[in-house]
Amino acid sequence: MSGHSKWSTIKRQKGANDAKRGALFTKVAREIMVSARAGGGDPDANYRLRLAMDKARAVNMPMDNIKRAIERATGAAEGEQFEEIVYEGYGPGGVAILVEAMTDNRNRTASDVRSMFTKAGGQLAGSGAVAWQFEPRGLISVSTNGRDADELALAAIDAGAADVDTSDPALVEVYTDPGDLERVRKALDAEHVTVEHAEQTMIARTTVELDAHRARQNLRLIELLEDLDDVQRVTANFDIPEDVFAEVAG
Repeated sequence: MSGHSKWSTIKRQKGANDAKRGALFTKVAREIMVSARAGGGDPDANYRLRLAMDKARAVNMPMDNIKRAIERATGAAEGEQFEEIVYEGYGPGGVAILVEAMTDNRNRTASDVRSMFTKAGGQLAGSGAVAWQFEPRGLISVSTNGRDADELALAAIDAGAADVDTSDPALVEVYTDPGDLERVRKALDAEHVTVEHAEQTMIARTTVELDAHRARQNLRLIELLEDLDDVQRVTANFDIPEDVFAEVAG
């Protein structure tokens, strides 16, 4: 899971300096709306909605915005109808890329995603082309807060985690089977472990190694894709060379 851990570090540091707050709120609001429409507006009965609300709080979205998104999704207010779509493609060097989107206009989103792949030297592919190279996982990020990472890893394993990554001294990443995410999170909460966030994600089954030039090209492609309003998450299956990781994360 080391490749995904590096991705997470870059995401956190990028997010801490993210000037595009409005765009970030838009993405999170869509996730709340889709979650509420699928499972209802009660976060106690809709775990996916609860995760989306936690994400909104993590980026300091005002509670009024969160409530408004739920109301728009559940019929208490007028709102757009968004659907979830996954695009598959290849980045420079044959890297497999999944693009998860929420859109109210399939044609617009497909055109935008295809344009970004072409612009950055990649290629949009058909359904099923690369999805088999990824698997769904629950991901729980746990802050060490001065506690021993190995101790936290053992607590996570006892709680039912499938895998744990302790390569980051400040944050332990706990991976679960998709259906075990809520149970493991509750168990960690009961042990007074500081859970920073929890989410359903996709993890590459294996990663490919790239030279620094190809790695930077793929990072650029992913940045272009993530800047699209309709794109919620981008996952790729390449490992980031240490020198490029230090450059980007520093």
